[in-house]
Amino acid sequence: MRECESSFGRGARGWIGVGVAVALLLPVALPAQGRPARADSAGLVTLLGRDTLGLERWVRTDSTIEAEAVVRTPQTSYRRYRMSLAPDGNVRRFEERLLDPAAPARATRVDLLEREGAGWVRRVTEGDSTRTSRFAADASALPFLDLVHWQYELILDRVQRQGITAQPLLMGSRAVSFPLERRGADRVVITHPSRGPSVARMDPRGRLLSFDGAQATRKVVVSRVPWLEIEPRARAWAATDRAGGGIGELSGRGREEERVGGATIRVDYGTPTRRGREIFGVVVPWGEIWRTGANRATHLSTDRTLVLGDPATGTLTVPAGEYTLFSRLAPEGGELIVSRQTGQSGTAYDPARDLGRVRLMRRAGSEQVERFTIDVAPLDVQRGELRLVWDRSVFAVPLRVQP
Repeated sequence: MRECESSFGRGARGWIGVGVAVALLLPVALPAQGRPARADSAGLVTLLGRDTLGLERWVRTDSTIEAEAVVRTPQTSYRRYRMSLAPDGNVRRFEERLLDPAAPARATRVDLLEREGAGWVRRVTEGDSTRTSRFAADASALPFLDLVHWQYELILDRVQRQGITAQPLLMGSRAVSFPLERRGADRVVITHPSRGPSVARMDPRGRLLSFDGAQATRKVVVSRVPWLEIEPRARAWAATDRAGGGIGELSGRGREEERVGGATIRVDYGTPTRRGREIFGVVVPWGEIWRTGANRATHLSTDRTLVLGDPATGTLTVPAGEYTLFSRLAPEGGELIVSRQTGQSGTAYDPARDLGRVRLMRRAGSEQVERFTIDVAPLDVQRGELRLVWDRSVFAVPLRVQP
């Protein structure tokens, strides 16, 4: 029996979706105050497959950046930002205001970050309560904003002007270093410590043109566009959420529990969705270690000893206990990897902890599957099959319960 903890949005509608890139590149209605007459004002559109995940716009001067962003997952959020910069380009003060999309004049949360002495002070206000924390971090640190990308233009500017090879980003009350690698005149690889590398493209002035996460765990594509409306989209998407048609979580969590030959087999795994993308060979590259799901590592537990695989191609004995599953897929099938390590992120694969590997067989599915699924299917009294099912493919390995 299978249980999935979260429901997913039914995709973009209207101008959102397939036509979003074209629509956003056309002239748009300006807000009441008119478009700021600044050469360095711009917008960003974030896509995941066919779904629009977010919109941003910002205005940048030598001493300030003012920005807005609407992000659609797990539900629509609308934020406004103001950053004050010192003459050396470091942050003096940063404010993030979380707004109600239906009534954006009211902030439901204010996150204020200021440089103070040799460190930083953060004040988070919600309602009548303010929490204050102080911590040490380099003066060059920048705030990390999840699924928001305008701040990467500051990183690219530093790469262009100063040749930096790492950038500290503030996550909560700690600074995390993001390695940077210059590739040619217009590209910089920015590596998130746990999500992997993304490629940012810039113009000769160091301005962000695009951000491609194809090699990262969040495979978003971000494109620079002309100035665009934010507030009406935030209201419309919030209304879509209330009607049950929002994006939801990018990857939920699925659980499978089945009995085969007297054994209880449980699998806990992340459930990424297709979102109109080509999956195998693209989203999941051939020949590379895959977490076999999303987010936390895929965990398998059994209360009886299992034997995975076909005697003709090799088997793996899996004693009763808990394990994690990884895979290395190939057009003909690839291999399933069983690890003794548990409790880790899906990106924390350690080959030294392998219990072993066994061959997977690939076949065509009977239908196109939108959300990644792991099945444990009984075949007879002692035998079954472990199946990885997504898009139009099934990757399977036989299993039997050891008497």
